[in-house]
Formats: sequence, C-alpha cells, structure tokens
Amino acid sequence: MPIASHIASHIASIRANIPAGVTLVCVSKFHSEKAIMEAYQCGERDFGESRVQELMTKYEALPKDIRWHFIGHLQTNKVKQIVPFVHMIHSVDSVRLMDVINREAEKIGRRVKVLLEVHVAKEETKSGFTPEEFLSLNTKLSTLNHIEVCGVMGMATNTDDKDEWRRCFREIKSLGKQLLNNTTQSYTTLHHPTLQISMGMSDDYLVAIEEGSTMVRIGSTIFGSRGSTPENNRIPESQIPTQKK
Repeated sequence: MPIASHIASHIASIRANIPAGVTLVCVSKFHSEKAIMEAYQCGERDFGESRVQELMTKYEALPKDIRWHFIGHLQTNKVKQIVPFVHMIHSVDSVRLMDVINREAEKIGRRVKVLLEVHVAKEETKSGFTPEEFLSLNTKLSTLNHIEVCGVMGMATNTDDKDEWRRCFREIKSLGKQLLNNTTQSYTTLHHPTLQISMGMSDDYLVAIEEGSTMVRIGSTIFGSRGSTPENNRIPESQIPTQKK
C-alpha cells in the first residue's frame, strides 16, 4: 500500500468543509516528499513547515510552484536561508525577528509576506506577542519597508472546551482588525484590504472558520500521525513535474 494512500480522500473531506476564501495550508512538517507529492497531485500548493533545514531540503527537491509557509519558531540566524523563496512567514513573534527579516529581504530586493503571531491561549509555552505588546507595534511596523504585514496568526488553548477555542479565536480576529484599521499602516491596508487570519488546526479548524479564519493549518488530519522522512520516501527527480518557464 502506498505510504500516502489515504491523503487524497482526507483532502477531499476537508475541502468539503472549507468555504471559498479560506486557504488550506497542508502542514507537511515531518512528512515525506512522497506524501507531499500526493497532496500536490490533488491540487494543493500551500504547505507548512516548521524547521528551516527540513524546509530547505523539501524546497530543493519538490516543484517550485509550491507556496511554502513557515509556521514554526524562526531563529534569527536562519532567516536569510528562507527569505529568498518563502511565500509567507506566519510566526513573527518579536521585534528583533521583524528587523532581521526586513534586513535580509532588503539585501535581495524582496518584500516578504508575514503574519504577526499573537499569544492569547492560556498555555505559557505558546509564543507570540501579548495583546498589549501587539497593540504597541504601530509605529514600528510603518518603518519596515521590506515586510508586507498580511495579518495575524494564533492558536487556541489546548483544551476540549470549544467555548475557550472561540474566546481565543475571537480575540485573535479582534486584534487583526485593529491592525487592519490602523491608519499608520497605509501599506498594509493598501495591499491587503482583506485581512489574513491564520488560525485553526486539525482539531479546531471548523470552529476557527466559524469565527472568521481565512487560513487553516492542517497536518495530521491530512497526513496522519507525524513520521520521519526517510531517504526511500523521497521522490525521484524523474517524477517531479517540470516547471514552465
């Protein structure tokens, strides 16, 4: 049985629950290139990774029309490795990281799309700006000419309580709206009249969509439990679609 034999049916099931206008990011971290290619053959182009080295390896091996989303904690000393090609960085969680992304993007003449990560969950282990920190960023954001702030990203508290999920998602959306409406960030409102709100994962994405998510990050429901990416799960070059120039 192929390693990713059920991926197509899983994607079809998820797609049936996602309305138009909501982006599905297939969280492919720790999963093989073969598994990613099965999702790719289903028409998926947005994939999420959380480790720079793993992302670099997959970027080199897989089709170049994949839109790679970096969704994990990003160390400042690794920013320059992904800035040339990453589609969006979801997890911008500090002013220092913003400065480094802006500087590295300026070096190559690129404008990098980012989401600002906010921390509204009850676990201290989750990262991101607190609401108070987030609302103090207005002046800073207007000085970063090589960062395109598209919106916000956040996670709900790790619980089975759907009311708590809704509280988190509503707060994330509220903070995002304040970002969009801030008049000091004309470059943001100009490029993104529709705010991007990245929230919702395998367990809670349906609730997140009900609360206004425009981008859901789903991994285990598509690919199954996390696995390794052994050498024999890589795709031979002959099976990689040739990209039109």
